[in-house]
Amino acid sequence: MKEVTIYTDGGARGNPGPGGYGAVVTFGKHRKELRGAFDHTTNNRMELMAAITALEMLKEPCKVTLFSDSKYLVDALMKNWLIGWKKRGWVKSDKKPVLNQDLWRRLDRAIGDHQMTLKWVKGHAGNPMNERCDALVHEAIDAGDLAVDQEYLDQQAAAGN
Repeated sequence: MKEVTIYTDGGARGNPGPGGYGAVVTFGKHRKELRGAFDHTTNNRMELMAAITALEMLKEPCKVTLFSDSKYLVDALMKNWLIGWKKRGWVKSDKKPVLNQDLWRRLDRAIGDHQMTLKWVKGHAGNPMNERCDALVHEAIDAGDLAVDQEYLDQQAAAGN
């Protein structure tokens, strides 16, 4: 299996607000930077989108080491929350629906047959790859071509927000 390293970051200006994601994917000497932005979303959704976008670009099962500064993302996978949510029909242990189900389901599919290792890194602490991902987040937002996060808007409308 190919060994791939992925660094990811996501954020929103305001929460919710305009948000973006960034990822750096490396394989050997190859490096690909990914970024995108939405007009009205949350930082957690963008953290998930960074990982999803990077994993979805892989064309075959790989050994993936994914670095993220998102405890939300890392804990859900490392502490098997995602497995529990699926077993309980996308309900958390407190009997409330899982937030961002659309993206968790998409992430679950994107993980697919990859052998995943997740590592949490402290954000804004000088890690060059994490800092690059953070810069990609802001470049994406500042570029101004913001997509609509329709799933998020629909969820907010259904919740009466």
